[in-house]
Amino acid sequence: MLRLVTIPISHFCEKARWALDRAGIPYREERHVQLIHRLAARRAGGGRTVPVLVTPEGALGESDEILAWVDERTPPQERLFPSDAGERAEVEGLCRRLDERLGPTGRRLIYIHMLRQRGLMVRFNNQGVPAWEARALRLTWPLAIREMKRQLGIGPGAEDEAEAAVWRELDHVAELLGNGRRFLCGDRFGAADLTFAALAAALIVPPVYGVPLPQPDVLRPETAALVERARAHPAGRYALRLFTEHHPRAAAAA
Repeated sequence: MLRLVTIPISHFCEKARWALDRAGIPYREERHVQLIHRLAARRAGGGRTVPVLVTPEGALGESDEILAWVDERTPPQERLFPSDAGERAEVEGLCRRLDERLGPTGRRLIYIHMLRQRGLMVRFNNQGVPAWEARALRLTWPLAIREMKRQLGIGPGAEDEAEAAVWRELDHVAELLGNGRRFLCGDRFGAADLTFAALAAALIVPPVYGVPLPQPDVLRPETAALVERARAHPAGRYALRLFTEHHPRAAAAA
């Protein structure tokens, strides 16, 4: 069986989970906490980041590679990428922009908020990880925070910069949808939609996700306000609709 190495709350990992679940491809998820995930990723044949999908042909260490691999094994009428070369290039370009801009800045912003809420962060962060990893993260919390901040580029002014960058990307998506189209590229749900919704999850914390996420009623007021603002944005509303209408776990719950 395929193995998917993840940080359970990661939005890039959710992107891979969503694609696999949607295609009905069975896999075993191996969850890890931050920092230890780098060792797990390398041991699985990837680089320093997750997700890593271990397949019979080798390891895939980037979420966009996983989407493409899954799509090749999906019936043509259900594929995420269009067959036309020009249309595919447009989809890949938008996915690349989201991966490079919304993904990292959304992650940085929500980590800035959640690292201030140790108990809540640990409780949701450690779902399904090995017990020894959960204990290690708790015991080394001050050191772990310092290293996470270093890796994520969290320093003076980072919150304002990340927030501004996030709203720029949400505004960009809203502009793309402004002509009344139901999807970002083409006339049906595709790779750009899945990528956007998964990466926006860091901000809209959808009720349906690969693991439960802390909802606004348990978050600190300033974090809850951030989430509600993102959910109220036209692009945020769009992302929530995609989770409701196209996420496999939402269909299973219904």
